[in-house]
Amino acid sequence: MSHTALIRSHRKPRRSASTIAMRAGVAGGVLSTLAVAGSAGAANAAEPVTQTIELPTLTVDLAAQVAQSADATQQTAANYELQAERDAAAAKAAKQAKADLAEAKQKAEAKKKAAEAARKAAAERASRDAERTTLTASASVSTSTSTSTSTATGSAAAVIAFVKAQIGDAYVSGGTGPNSWDCSGLVQAAFKQVGISLPRVSQDQSVAGTQVSLSNLQPGDILYWGSAGSAYHVAVYVGDGMFVGAQNPSSGVVEKPLSYDPPTGAVRVL
Repeated sequence: MSHTALIRSHRKPRRSASTIAMRAGVAGGVLSTLAVAGSAGAANAAEPVTQTIELPTLTVDLAAQVAQSADATQQTAANYELQAERDAAAAKAAKQAKADLAEAKQKAEAKKKAAEAARKAAAERASRDAERTTLTASASVSTSTSTSTSTATGSAAAVIAFVKAQIGDAYVSGGTGPNSWDCSGLVQAAFKQVGISLPRVSQDQSVAGTQVSLSNLQPGDILYWGSAGSAYHVAVYVGDGMFVGAQNPSSGVVEKPLSYDPPTGAVRVL
């Protein structure tokens, strides 16, 4: 026996061919799996992933609801438009009513003023009629009395001479001579000749002296038409039932009988 027969060999024991083949097959399978997995990973990394979201299908009920909502919106808009038209119409009606009310007030005021003017004119006519009756009665005064009251002397004669000298001159509103006059302008100028200063307008001249009765007139008295203090016309009594005055634009300065236009009253300043 060899001296090495009992010593174990350091060589590894040989494996059987079947064991080697099985291990090789396992290793190859693992490598194939890894290769396939790597290839799939690389492919997944190269292509982006797209996610598809499916929208719900528009059903018949949903379509009907959408249509109803649109109809409701349209109806609401129509209601708003109708309300706006009604509001505009109401505002226009209110404005027109206000204008009509203002016009009605103006007409009522105008009627009131016209009625007042008519009442005043009627009162003045009544006063004239009463004075006309008085003048008619005074016409029966005796001739001796009339003669004595018709004779003008002194300042009265000067006033009468002045107004008679202006007969035929024109009537001009606001006229104070020397060739055109209004009623109060002529009277004022006549009395200025004898040093008497009278107010300019007929209203003031009708209260410038002592009130006298139309049945007791004297030459040189100032006659007035209308109420004392608000007379609208004046003239000078020249005696014998006559007066001289600047009547109107068509007549000018004229001499007329008292019956032509009976005065309302008279004042005496001489």
